[in-house]
Amino acid sequence: MRVDVVTIFPDYLAALDLSLVGKARRSGLLDLRVHDLRDWTTDRHRTVDDTPFGGGAGMVMRPDVWGRALDDLLPAAPDGGHADREPAHVEPAHLVVPTPSGEVFTQRHAEALATESHVVVACGRYEGIDARVAEHARAAGHRVSELSIGDYVLNGGEVAALVMIEAFGRLLPGVVGNPHSLVEESHGSAGLLEYPVYTKPPLWEGHEVPEVLLSGHHARIERWRRDQALARTAARRPDMVAELDVDGLDKADLAVLAELGWRVDDGRLRPVAE
Repeated sequence: MRVDVVTIFPDYLAALDLSLVGKARRSGLLDLRVHDLRDWTTDRHRTVDDTPFGGGAGMVMRPDVWGRALDDLLPAAPDGGHADREPAHVEPAHLVVPTPSGEVFTQRHAEALATESHVVVACGRYEGIDARVAEHARAAGHRVSELSIGDYVLNGGEVAALVMIEAFGRLLPGVVGNPHSLVEESHGSAGLLEYPVYTKPPLWEGHEVPEVLLSGHHARIERWRRDQALARTAARRPDMVAELDVDGLDKADLAVLAELGWRVDDGRLRPVAE
């Protein structure tokens, strides 16, 4: 998988050399390239921004600079392209624009991006990137996702880029040593938060590890973990419980959810209070 990141602060992305993503980068599982947007400027001051049309505070990143950068990094669009770009048969890249005004990034987005062969991440700053950049990319036939990592505002897209790349990069085959751990973790295919985990020593500062985890009874342990995941999700993320597929729940699951105040109504889980 190839990932190109464009930013005015390339050093911000140095953290991607660490941990599992860095290991994947060094081993060739992830071809990650970080580019300085200012390399595509044409003036002596290497200007990337200007004042907003219509007035207002802050500065806006220029479309001409971003356009040149993306022309160099995005392959030819499916409907053709310019003669100086790569041939049209090359699989198109997916342009990701981190922005607080975008769709909220979830594990489902991470799973989808992990299947891509080429992702280009455009890190905005100031008041953001001129809206015509994304419009132009879409008009040229490219896939464009404007994504937010949460309901808050950061100084730029670099932090969000780090989050997204780690989220989908760790899903690439071979990056995580035990792929089964990806199934059980929070926001995985089960649609639940992960159960609480424990390790040695069995007694610490007066706190004991739950007895069932020391029993060696695998069926009981599996059921306990499932019950804990259901309870944790119901307490912390009831919105996720409401989205569970009822057909994928067994009788024990439904009994636990009933005790937690959830019932099946017209094929959906709903709080009893409703």
